[in-house]
Amino acid sequence: MLTFLVIALGTLVSEDATCIATGLLIQRGHIGISSGILACLSGIYLGDLGLWALGRLFGAAALRWPWAARRLSHQSVADARAWLDRHAAGAIVGSRFLPGTRFALYVVAGMLRLPGPVFAIWSLIAAVLWTPTLVLLSAALGEAFVVRVSPFIGHAWPSRVAAGFVALFVLHQARALAHGRAVRRITARLARWSRWEFWPAWVFYLPVTIYIGWLALRHRGLATVTAANPGMPDGGIVGESKYDILQQLPPEFTVPSLLVERASAGDRLRELRAQVEAHGWTLPLILKPDVGQRGAGVRLAANWDVVRDYLAAVRDRIVVQPFHAGPFEAGIFYYRMPGAAHGRIFSITDKQFPVLVGDGVSTIETLIWCHPRFRLQAATFVARHRAELTRVLDAGERFPLAIAGNHCQGTLFKDGAHLLTPALEQRVDEIARAYRGFYVGRFDVRYTNVEAFKAGRDLAIVELNGVTSESTNIYDPDGTLLNAYRQLFRQWAIIFAIGAANRRAGASVSSFRRLVALARGHLAGVVPLPISD
Repeated sequence: MLTFLVIALGTLVSEDATCIATGLLIQRGHIGISSGILACLSGIYLGDLGLWALGRLFGAAALRWPWAARRLSHQSVADARAWLDRHAAGAIVGSRFLPGTRFALYVVAGMLRLPGPVFAIWSLIAAVLWTPTLVLLSAALGEAFVVRVSPFIGHAWPSRVAAGFVALFVLHQARALAHGRAVRRITARLARWSRWEFWPAWVFYLPVTIYIGWLALRHRGLATVTAANPGMPDGGIVGESKYDILQQLPPEFTVPSLLVERASAGDRLRELRAQVEAHGWTLPLILKPDVGQRGAGVRLAANWDVVRDYLAAVRDRIVVQPFHAGPFEAGIFYYRMPGAAHGRIFSITDKQFPVLVGDGVSTIETLIWCHPRFRLQAATFVARHRAELTRVLDAGERFPLAIAGNHCQGTLFKDGAHLLTPALEQRVDEIARAYRGFYVGRFDVRYTNVEAFKAGRDLAIVELNGVTSESTNIYDPDGTLLNAYRQLFRQWAIIFAIGAANRRAGASVSSFRRLVALARGHLAGVVPLPISD
């Protein structure tokens, strides 16, 4: 207990130095991992709340000081307060990873009267993300880690005082820079943290991973999910061939596909041109890796020069499809319990592709950074359209930013419950049952007419994903984080239930060694792919 209290109090003097010292104590066996992390976390969190309380108690008086009153107008303080209300999550969590900013931001949060529960929740999340990482790295790497980070720790109080002056300067400049280019970019990056749909996967999926672990214990191991789709290799966890899966579906409801095998770029180009001509296809074509992930490497090829460059860059197997112009696309998550006569549509995602509209004055880059949503994924769009960023669009001219129906590639996902009809569910069930050994997964479908789609007539399946596909309607920005987790938990409960039922019926499961090999092979085999369209 004494060690616990000493560590907790030590964080009030220097958080990072205490965390590093605690990691070294853990490495030497003087304190347990859980106790060390909890002691650091307790001290840091209480210190954070104390900083907010300090600003809350004395902030109003500080803002009335003659020096501050001359430099901070009422409007600039109001603007700063409004900005912090909107971006509390990103600012608080982000400051935990930016040395020298926490003291100033947390005190200013109190001064600006950020609600206590909001600050308490996000500062706790920030501390939980940062503290165990620093302690565990110190415990694992020891002195080598200390040597690397010691130059960045510095002296706590001088840096905090300097940061305080910086904070006052930022408040003073808030109005003048509100529409500046640099501020737009900074606020866009911070705003991503306040929108959970843009959180890093390792942050967002932490609760889901814990729940999957519980389901695995309940259903005889993680490998149970590989029996959910006996007709797919390993149930469709990772590494499955997009082309082979499409061949199992009724051709009248799929986008035609060609498979380009590994060979020299010249040989593949000649063979592909011959096959495209034989099938009567015309440009443009869609090119994508046969084994892909989240839309990586999807390219719209409007001419054969683009095809040639793509074949030279991507040496693995490639799927080629004629471009289906849509203009609509949906993600249909389907499941059928073993033994049931019919399956159900779990959810539908209505995918809305990002399109810029010109004003006759602004460049493409400016339009991206000024758009309230596109700016949140500006890095993706800027990299994709680098050659045209300085182009000025005519008034009313439409410029598509993406053609791949993936959230991480810039497509907006909305809940598509309004598209679900008995006729559509019946058609999808017929298509799914035609694939022997398929029970659960997501169809990505292009269609031309909304009413025909709802009637089950207008479906062109682009690809089908197995057990690791998502019910992607959770990314609807109008939805809540709690509802997203509730839906993902239900999805994984269904997947494990299907796998367990198939396993009892005699379906084989992949070994744990096989799962580890798949994960390692997938990560090790990832190579830089052309930027997706």
